[in-house]
Amino acid sequence: MPASLSLLSPAKLNLFLHITGRRDDGYHELQTLFQLLDWGDELTFTPNQTGAITLDSNAAGIPLEHNLVVRAARLLQRGSQGAHIVLQKRIPAGAGLGGGSSNAASTLLALNYLWQCGLPRMQLQTLGATLGADVPVFVGAHTAWAEGVGEILTSVELPSAGT
Repeated sequence: MPASLSLLSPAKLNLFLHITGRRDDGYHELQTLFQLLDWGDELTFTPNQTGAITLDSNAAGIPLEHNLVVRAARLLQRGSQGAHIVLQKRIPAGAGLGGGSSNAASTLLALNYLWQCGLPRMQLQTLGATLGADVPVFVGAHTAWAEGVGEILTSVELPSAGT
């Protein structure tokens, strides 16, 4: 098992957003184009066998039991699997850049690898959708056209800015 793993947890922009309706559960039906950025938060994961999920962060104010990083880790956790997670926040909270969702997705991807869960990306996207509508696009780690509440994804290749 690797000693630790650090990942960029990217921000995203909605290059296009069309709300097509509102569901009874409060989610909006939408059509959007998610562009993932090469800038964002950084997460470092150190697995252990204590059974505890611990989180250190430079961002305050989110109780541990509501933090998406911790909630994502608990979705994968089995037995004595534990992890110490360090979150360096750069994405402003509530800015619409997907920081919390990206952090949850990065957690699913990292701990799936470190704990050797062996879950395919599609299953991680399904788990991620239980945490938030934007989590699946971050698990997919690719710019995408999204529909539904954001869970129906089609990968998109955009031309570079110089083209």
